[in-house]
Amino acid sequence: MKTNRLSVVKGDITEMYVDAIVNAANRSLLGGGGVDGAIHRAAGPGLLEECKKLNGCETGQAKITAGYNLKAKYVIHTVGPIWRGGIADEPELLASCYQQSLTLAKKYKIKTIAFPGISTGVYGFPKDLAALIAVTEAKRFILTNKIPEKIIFVAFDDENFKIYKKLLGEE
Repeated sequence: MKTNRLSVVKGDITEMYVDAIVNAANRSLLGGGGVDGAIHRAAGPGLLEECKKLNGCETGQAKITAGYNLKAKYVIHTVGPIWRGGIADEPELLASCYQQSLTLAKKYKIKTIAFPGISTGVYGFPKDLAALIAVTEAKRFILTNKIPEKIIFVAFDDENFKIYKKLLGEE
């Protein structure tokens, strides 16, 4: 299924002009390394203060905050699984991250949303499998939902960019 509702760009998710960006957060939601740290730094101290009130987030779940100093109005925080070789429900938990994030986007009438490669950094999820899960869940969601109107996968590196381009039929 080729659709103009899904696309990939190479770049920095904190610079995206979209209604919401997704943060690959840790369970505390209080910032960390990688995408999480970059989003917290770009958003400013208001994001940390709001996140402190959310009492964390379980793996596979998602919570929403304002975007503060980001170009995006909202940040959807989701906690991806740490890769343990595929024996600890990691694919199902990662799929849930996308499902929960997209459900929040629909609830808040978010028309444009940008996702990073959830769990593919220090959490060690294989990039090709993670991208397949991301695209599969996005396609599944848009089959029955009009919102979000546009889902953008933001690749930080060439490897992820090529993987998503192939999965989206853009190469």
